Amino acid sequence: MKAIDRFPVSTALLRRLAYASIVANVAIVVTGGAVRLTASGLGCPTWPRCTDASYTTTPEMGVHGMIEFGNRLLTFAVGIIALAVVVGVLLHRPRRRGLLPLAVAVLFGIPAQAVIGGITVLTNLNPWVVGLHFLASMVVIAAGYALWRRIGEPDGPPRLVVPRPLRALALVTTVVSASVLVVGTWVTGSGPHAGDGGAARNGLDPEQISQVHADGVFLLIGLSVALVFAFRAVGATGAARAAVVLVAVELGQGVIGFVQYFTDLPALLVGAHMLGSCLVLLATLSVLWSTRERRPVTAPAPAPAPTDERVPTPA
Repeated sequence: MKAIDRFPVSTALLRRLAYASIVANVAIVVTGGAVRLTASGLGCPTWPRCTDASYTTTPEMGVHGMIEFGNRLLTFAVGIIALAVVVGVLLHRPRRRGLLPLAVAVLFGIPAQAVIGGITVLTNLNPWVVGLHFLASMVVIAAGYALWRRIGEPDGPPRLVVPRPLRALALVTTVVSASVLVVGTWVTGSGPHAGDGGAARNGLDPEQISQVHADGVFLLIGLSVALVFAFRAVGATGAARAAVVLVAVELGQGVIGFVQYFTDLPALLVGAHMLGSCLVLLATLSVLWSTRERRPVTAPAPAPAPTDERVPTPA
């Protein structure tokens, strides 16, 4: 422990590392989308090797092999950043309660997500497994965001800054936001971007499931707008600002979604939509986090020192 104490990590540095982890995990979602949108999902036709005889791509595999293998290499970079966050948490002084479980969750979530990615290859890009692969990344991003916010907070118990019904409304909005992400993977699994010419689709009607997805988006935007006015009504300015950002991100994501739908899903817009999904998740979590706060832990008042004064006895 004395050796560890020689290399303390500041709170500012630890928070920057956690932020870098969030950015890296969002980036790998976008690059994973690029793999699918360029039909490179089976650029490396097996896993964990790239071919039966090699862990790396070969010239014969062409650009698709390079794209798929490049995305696999990026996983190692994301993992290294997550490992640096864990080390930073261990080196941080004073030791912060609750940081290590979140940091470890992010670290182990990355290889778990990579294994799911391998299963997608081994199942010839089964659309349901591909959707699970995307959702696993969302879980890792959520854990990374929770860690980043937790690092910047004191260690006191959480306290609501809005009435409990509004906290409940924020929770409902979070659930709806998550459900929109899930249904979005069903839309993707029914559409043309399979990641490879021979990959199957999930069999859902693209028009019908897109309508279900759009209905969920309308509900999410309505709940978010309600949060803006409700937070302002109770004077929760920080929560109201977070809700305004959420509405702005949702509207931008909605515009991209509608344009891509009516323009036959161009790859560039689909990639932007995947990035937007990550931003909607982060903005939703920001709103939820803004409904409570932590205050510094107050030390208990010291007990009065004993005295040798004797109580005079009555005459």
